[in-house]
Amino acid sequence: MSEENPQPTAEGQPQQQQMQLVLDDRDLRTVYVNGYMFQPSGEEVVLDIGFNLPRQNPQGGQPQVWFKITDRMVMTYSTAKKLAMSLTQFVKRYEQQFGEINTGQRR
Repeated sequence: MSEENPQPTAEGQPQQQQMQLVLDDRDLRTVYVNGYMFQPSGEEVVLDIGFNLPRQNPQGGQPQVWFKITDRMVMTYSTAKKLAMSLTQFVKRYEQQFGEINTGQRR
């Protein structure tokens, strides 16, 4: 049989083929992110990421938060759901080891 078709096992079930993941990080860049904002979109999830800094209003009014968008991520809803699940698991493991993370928001 060719490698494209899974080989049946003794129980008659097809074997899962192994796939090797090769990472190409030649164009890797690292950005600091402490803020994010979703943009309305019907077909994809559009997520702007960057950092925010408190700033005094030059006219002496209300304090402002300056949000510097550094990158935009566009993904399918399926990919967004997988990312959300992975981040949830990642944070849970961290909190099991180091304790609950305070987000500054009340429940």
